[in-house]
Amino acid sequence: MKFISWNIDSINAAVEHSSDRGKMTWDVLSNLAAAKPDVLAIQETKLKESGLTKKHLAALTELFPDYHFYTNSSTARKSYAGTMMIAKEEPIAVDYPTIGAPGEMDQEGRIVTLEYKEFFVSTVYTPNAGSKLDRLEDRQAWDDAYRDYIDDLNVKKPVIFSGDFNVAHEEIDLKHPSTNHHSAGFTDEERQKFTLLLNAGYTDIMRAKNPGQAGIYTWWAQRVKTSKINNSGWRIDYYLVSNRIADKVQAIKVVDTGARQDHAPIELTID
Repeated sequence: MKFISWNIDSINAAVEHSSDRGKMTWDVLSNLAAAKPDVLAIQETKLKESGLTKKHLAALTELFPDYHFYTNSSTARKSYAGTMMIAKEEPIAVDYPTIGAPGEMDQEGRIVTLEYKEFFVSTVYTPNAGSKLDRLEDRQAWDDAYRDYIDDLNVKKPVIFSGDFNVAHEEIDLKHPSTNHHSAGFTDEERQKFTLLLNAGYTDIMRAKNPGQAGIYTWWAQRVKTSKINNSGWRIDYYLVSNRIADKVQAIKVVDTGARQDHAPIELTID
C-alpha cells in the first residue's frame, strides 16, 4: 500500500491556481494523484467550516476519481488549520476526534482518523508553539493529549499516522540547530514530547530507514528565497507507525516539489 502525507497550505489556493505559487501547488497535487496513493493525508487545508465547496469537490474528484473525501475544518477560526483524508477504499469508520486539548485547539480541525480492518491511518496538524513561544505550554498539553489518543488506537490495532508535527526531533533534522534552540519547533520541550511519543511504541520511519543521514528535510522557509536552493530546511513532517508493523515498511521518501518552498509531501510504501 502507498500512503502520502502533505501540508498543502490551502486547498483553495491549489484549486484556484491563479498565482504562481498556487500553480506550483496544483502541479504537486496533480503529481500526487498520478501516483495513485491508497490514502493521501493533507494538513493545513484552510477550508471554511462547511468544508469543500462544489468547485473544490469537482476539481479534486477529477484528480481522484472514485476516491472518498473526509475533511475536518476549524470551527474556531475561519479558513484556518484543518485536515483531510482522500482514500481509495472506504473505511469502516471515520473519526474527527477532540482529545481534551487546551484552548481552541480541539476546534481547529487538526485530526482525521480512518479505521480499516487491520489498522488505523490517521493524520495530524500539530499546533505551532508561536513565534514568541506564547503557545508553548498549550502545545505541550496538546502533545500529551495526542499521545494518549494514539495510544488508545494502538491498543486496538496498529496505527499508521502522519502529518506536520511542527517539531524537528534531533539536531540532524534541521540545517542550523545551534541558532534555533529557542525557536518554535526546536525547543527542548517540544523535542522531549516527541521523544515520549516515540518511546510509547512508535517508529519514525524516515529516520529508521536513513540513520545518521543529514540533509533530509520536508520544509523550507518561504520568506528566505534561497532556503531550498541551499537546502536550508527542517524535517517537521513525519510518518510514524506502531513498532509491531515497522518491519513491514518497504520505503519512504520526500517527494520532490521542484522550486516550491514550504512543505514537501512524504510517501510511505508498506506491505
